Amino acid sequence: MRRLLVASLLAAGLAGAFAHSTPGEHQEIRRRKTIGFGPTNPHAVYRSSPSVVINNFGRNEDPYDVARAFIQELTAGRVPADSTYKIRQDSYTDSRTGVTHIYARQYVAGVEVLNGDINLNVRDGAIISYGDSFFKEPKDASLQAAPPTLPSLHSEYCQQLSDEIQSRRDKQRQLLFAQGNQVVMGSKHVEDNLGDLPTIHKWNCDYVQAPSSLMSAADDLDFSEETEAGQALLRFMMSATSNPELADDMAQNPSKYLEKLSFTVEHNILGDDLPTVTIRNVPDTVNPVKARMAFIQAPVDGTNYLNFVWKFEVEMEHNWYESAVTAYPPFNIISVVDWASDSPLPVPNEPESSAVYQVYPWGVNDPDCGERSEVEENFDDLSSPIGWHSIPYAHDPSLPSELRKQKGYRNTTDTWGNNVFAHENWEGRNNWIENFRPSAGRKMRFRYPYRPQRTDNSQDAMIEAKKHINATITQLFYTGNMIHDIYYRYGFDEVAGNFQAYNFGRGGQEDDAVIMNAQDGSGFNNANFMTPPDGQNGRCRMYLWNTANPYRDGDLEAGIVIHEYSHGLSTRLTGGPANSGCLGWGESGGMGEGWGDFLATTIRSNSNYSDYPMGAWAANKESGIRNFPYSTNLTINPSTYKTLDKPGYWGVHAIGEVWAQILWIVSQGAIAKHGFSDTLYPPKPEANGRIPEGDFYRPVEHDANGKEKPLVPKHGNTLMFQLVLNGMKMQPCRPSFFDARDAIIAADQALTGGENYCDLWTGFASRGLGPDARVDGRTPWGGGVRTNDYSVPSTCRGDDGPQKPIPAPTPTPKPTPPDDDDDFPWRR
Repeated sequence: MRRLLVASLLAAGLAGAFAHSTPGEHQEIRRRKTIGFGPTNPHAVYRSSPSVVINNFGRNEDPYDVARAFIQELTAGRVPADSTYKIRQDSYTDSRTGVTHIYARQYVAGVEVLNGDINLNVRDGAIISYGDSFFKEPKDASLQAAPPTLPSLHSEYCQQLSDEIQSRRDKQRQLLFAQGNQVVMGSKHVEDNLGDLPTIHKWNCDYVQAPSSLMSAADDLDFSEETEAGQALLRFMMSATSNPELADDMAQNPSKYLEKLSFTVEHNILGDDLPTVTIRNVPDTVNPVKARMAFIQAPVDGTNYLNFVWKFEVEMEHNWYESAVTAYPPFNIISVVDWASDSPLPVPNEPESSAVYQVYPWGVNDPDCGERSEVEENFDDLSSPIGWHSIPYAHDPSLPSELRKQKGYRNTTDTWGNNVFAHENWEGRNNWIENFRPSAGRKMRFRYPYRPQRTDNSQDAMIEAKKHINATITQLFYTGNMIHDIYYRYGFDEVAGNFQAYNFGRGGQEDDAVIMNAQDGSGFNNANFMTPPDGQNGRCRMYLWNTANPYRDGDLEAGIVIHEYSHGLSTRLTGGPANSGCLGWGESGGMGEGWGDFLATTIRSNSNYSDYPMGAWAANKESGIRNFPYSTNLTINPSTYKTLDKPGYWGVHAIGEVWAQILWIVSQGAIAKHGFSDTLYPPKPEANGRIPEGDFYRPVEHDANGKEKPLVPKHGNTLMFQLVLNGMKMQPCRPSFFDARDAIIAADQALTGGENYCDLWTGFASRGLGPDARVDGRTPWGGGVRTNDYSVPSTCRGDDGPQKPIPAPTPTPKPTPPDDDDDFPWRR
């Protein structure tokens, strides 16, 4: 295969989930292995101001023509002569803001560059902002572009990690010796200083080098064009599998596994893309692997080179990887993104009518925060035109192919609809269509009691939890649909890559409603979400938490469900719906966690300001599962940008909570300026489709041509919610904190004309993310030395802009719950 492609080129010119077999209150909890890393492009940029106006283009010009002209101007003389690009089909115009989000992917010598992206945000004939990571070295872009002895980037990353671990151990031991303390290997004081670094190293750095047996395995087989693809894939699986015995066997006996692989080449009738190869019988996978040849950029001594790779999409039981492995020996792994994202482990303590659901209603975060009540199905002609319990026959995966030929919609009486498929998954497997769902009958009344009782042992606790599965699935279905609907109203719609079985002819890819597993049997004390590209189902797994007696059910804590679903939101909005590889590691991966925390906290907040922990109820831990509650008080939450340098902040969850805290501060500034809305849900459209302003939006304004401007939320919490989502659409693939900050500020410029420019900068700067903040020596897993900057731009230092952070409101004290094994009174 590789040799054929070389000939054609010459002719043309890396939290986890948790697994338990028989859980108990005091069992060791095993974390889901996940790997993720990749090269940093030293030439990647994001520019958000001022707007770039292309000559000869007016306000009404086709934004795609504007984009092509800009790309031509941007890349002229800066890329290889055989460099081209394609405007991706997932580019779209946001009907709410009028901004067209355009995604271009680079090709060199006809081969896709996996991390060669330009994203453009265009409105009224001008480029509002753009990101650019195209390969810029004007050199021969053939395979010889990379040095013949290209170092293993995987090895370099792992060596950096080892050096960091050793450095921290040495410093901590020196400190303890200076204090006169005796230090022993494995000392808790020393190990606590390391945070997640040893786990990150263990997961990512097994089999850094391919074993010699794999190199010689081809000698034992009849050589074919696919042999090296199989070798490259087997090399990746050695690192990806969580089964060490299997990894060792693959390393020692690779021929045994290579012989079992089967390959199917899928050629494209239209277009000139390289063929996709489907590889079956891959060890430790649950579906065939998709493979395609491509280039990926990676720096060597500050110079970018193109590396010829196999791109694999590997679906495993607990992971869904997109990886890039060199297409030639020694088959080095260059990049890995896990499309599955987790919530982390806490430390455990020893249509005939609209449906009605007995649930904790929207805004009630968990059973400690309110009572269950009966809530009607949310009918919104924009977000869910056919409600939550209808699905077209043609898009219903539960039906055989013959029944799918019927026209019209099938009305359901269980937790199965166009947005969400919710069910139990006690076996913890990937099968889901036939799993149990509660049926409410023709009257559509999902009324089920929820009153679990204390038990004497873990086996009985599990039985007790399962007795309430009807209530659990109902809650998950309700929360999942509400998230879908509210995110839709803020711009996560069909063209933006949302999750729906049927898209009503509004664009985007269909057949990707979210699969939501309640009481998933594959783990405890966790939750995770898998986000493949648009057109493939998102998958949310919710778990029981054995942190209390009776067990606590994560399906009932809305904040955890919102956090997980928000992985799908941020992954689809960042870099475009068809690219799920933009939030894989480092600050990008951390912000993927942070957005979920921020949005969940914003949804649960009210006009009486309070600090909020994350995951406190499920974890049975008042402080929650993060290092600090989200708070405006520096004493309660001291996080700043520089905090990322501290021990324990290399993992994506710790990085994410710093980002969420910064957004929380910025949001409170917006609330102080614009006030607070008691509802985040926008007014529903009128019969003619018009959305009324009500008390939610500002009065409609018009531009110079009489065209309506985008609706602007009038309150601080709704405005910040909108700016965060709009910013995701505008930021580049693999964004840094700086890129995401600038994208939010650019989003405000596009929506309000920049009236909150100084207020936003004040909020970011108050936690060290001012314009002169920087990071030196960035590494894939979040390393580097950061410098805080508390200043604001010069235009904000005078009378026209705020000079000091807006004073924080005083939290309302909460009553202290009784301290026992079960901290809340179970409610019906």
